[in-house]
Amino acid sequence: MTHKPMGHIWAEISLSNPRDRDLEQVAVKALADTGAMMLCIPEHLAMQLKLDFEVTREVTLADGQSKSVPYVGPIMVNFGKRYCYVGALVLGDEVLLGVVPMEDMDLVLNPARQEVTVNPASPNIPHSRVKRAA
Repeated sequence: MTHKPMGHIWAEISLSNPRDRDLEQVAVKALADTGAMMLCIPEHLAMQLKLDFEVTREVTLADGQSKSVPYVGPIMVNFGKRYCYVGALVLGDEVLLGVVPMEDMDLVLNPARQEVTVNPASPNIPHSRVKRAA
């Protein structure tokens, strides 16, 4: 039995601007990070997709530092046949897929295979857990 070292888990996704359907979607390799909430994209992708600047948000980086960054959107995220619409923080030099878009598309991480997959409990359509308002 061979042992694969644990490491980063990457997902093949595509990003597009739902307000400008004439623009080509962009296929990217995204780092799936359960410690991050949001989708984060580099500045060049925000410019390429012509995403609207919405506001500046303050974020706390992994090293504890605070930083103000642009928040853009909407952005459509596709993983296979699943998709969601989210805003994105503009920072870094690679795409980071946080838990908000992963939960929205009902994706799970498989550490043993080091891959992102659709939730095997809901293979056909994404499932969401919600509470009924009284």
